[in-house]
Amino acid sequence: MGVIEIEGMHFYAYHGHFEAERLVGNEFSIDVVLETDCAAASVSDDLSDALNYQVVYDIIKKEMQVKSRLLEHVARRILHALSAEFPSIQKAKIKVSKLNPPMGGEIEKVSVTLSL
Repeated sequence: MGVIEIEGMHFYAYHGHFEAERLVGNEFSIDVVLETDCAAASVSDDLSDALNYQVVYDIIKKEMQVKSRLLEHVARRILHALSAEFPSIQKAKIKVSKLNPPMGGEIEKVSVTLSL
């Protein structure tokens, strides 16, 4: 088994409980950890034997474009889309962070982490 981590993906998206958040949007950061079999790719040095990081990014980008009220919903959709595309994923963990959330104070970010 191997662990693939893609960290610090940034997106501008329209997620939030309040209507204004879904209209104005906000900055989000995504970190993902994927546990999968890396044996064939480590020997062959061939992308066709690997879990393609570009496809992972594209799936996350696509899901970030779908408006949601809750970060939990965003995280769940991404995890399920990744597992559907890559059946070789044994375990997955995603952290979705909303930067500078509108909570009435100075807050760097609020995050939700889910695992599969």
